[in-house]
Amino acid sequence: MLIGKVIGRVVATRKEAKLMAAKLIVVQPLDLNYKPSGVPMVCIDAVGAGYKETVLIVQGSSARLVTDQSNNPVDAAIVGIVDSIQLDK
Repeated sequence: MLIGKVIGRVVATRKEAKLMAAKLIVVQPLDLNYKPSGVPMVCIDAVGAGYKETVLIVQGSSARLVTDQSNNPVDAAIVGIVDSIQLDK
């Protein structure tokens, strides 16, 4: 599981039929200090995340389980909106 920040969206008028109802969001992965970490990724939004919100992301087979069918062509999905992160240092 990763944390990230919503930085944009993808509009695709033509896409795989299984993705027709999916909202596609561009997310910048973050480290635990909220600094960018890695390259932005496109995720399916399962929770209604908004622009600049911090979100939880799952990838791979876990992302496919977010949708109704486990054989959907999904590699990353937003599964939560982060309210806060508390670390013991």
